[in-house]
Amino acid sequence: MNRADLILFPDTETLVQQVAARWLDAVDAAAAAGRPFHVALSGGRVAGRFMAAAQTLGAARQTRWSGVHCHWGDERCVPPDHAESNYKLAQTALLDPAGIAVERRHRLRGELPPDEAARLAEQELARVTGTASGSVPVLDLVFLGMGEDGHVASLFPGAPESVVASERWLIPVIGPKPPPQRLSVTFRVLAAAKEVWVLASGAGKEQALAESLRDGGTTPLAHLISLRTRTTIMTDLPRPTC
Repeated sequence: MNRADLILFPDTETLVQQVAARWLDAVDAAAAAGRPFHVALSGGRVAGRFMAAAQTLGAARQTRWSGVHCHWGDERCVPPDHAESNYKLAQTALLDPAGIAVERRHRLRGELPPDEAARLAEQELARVTGTASGSVPVLDLVFLGMGEDGHVASLFPGAPESVVASERWLIPVIGPKPPPQRLSVTFRVLAAAKEVWVLASGAGKEQALAESLRDGGTTPLAHLISLRTRTTIMTDLPRPTC
């Protein structure tokens, strides 16, 4: 656990409110310094609650969103107005209410053929972050959820080595749950981010969290932790014994 900071919250509402405040502090600091802030958002129930909390708190604090560039850690291969779209979730909870400009919403184009969508996403990420070919984009912050199997983004247990060790930034993947066809950032991009915050919330995830934090853990989250100097895990689950 020496590579993971585990922060415990008593319930989900406290988790989303305090994480939202912590994120807005970082956004405000970047705005004060005149720096852009590149964040990768996630999907899922707790992510929707978190983004809604961030929008409400941001309105109260008069947060300046003009420097925030929104990316996505993964996306289902569905149109952007589909109920399963991670972009749609963010659009409803945060992007539209906060007035974040369309040109700073760098969504993954799930409606396109997956190979084309991944290629276009890599080009867009290189352009907006100024990352040269052969380098790795460095996002300021990546939000991740954690599945009951310990998956993060759309990087699932049992993924082939071509996925785990991919040198690309974004790739098409097949997930075990519908809709199966997805796009995901790679471990390479996640490892390079300045900060990664994992929001681990929801019944049935206790064992996955414990396995992810165990020395020699075998989940995708455990693999990510092993690649980074520091990963922050924020959870309303009981403290794991590992």
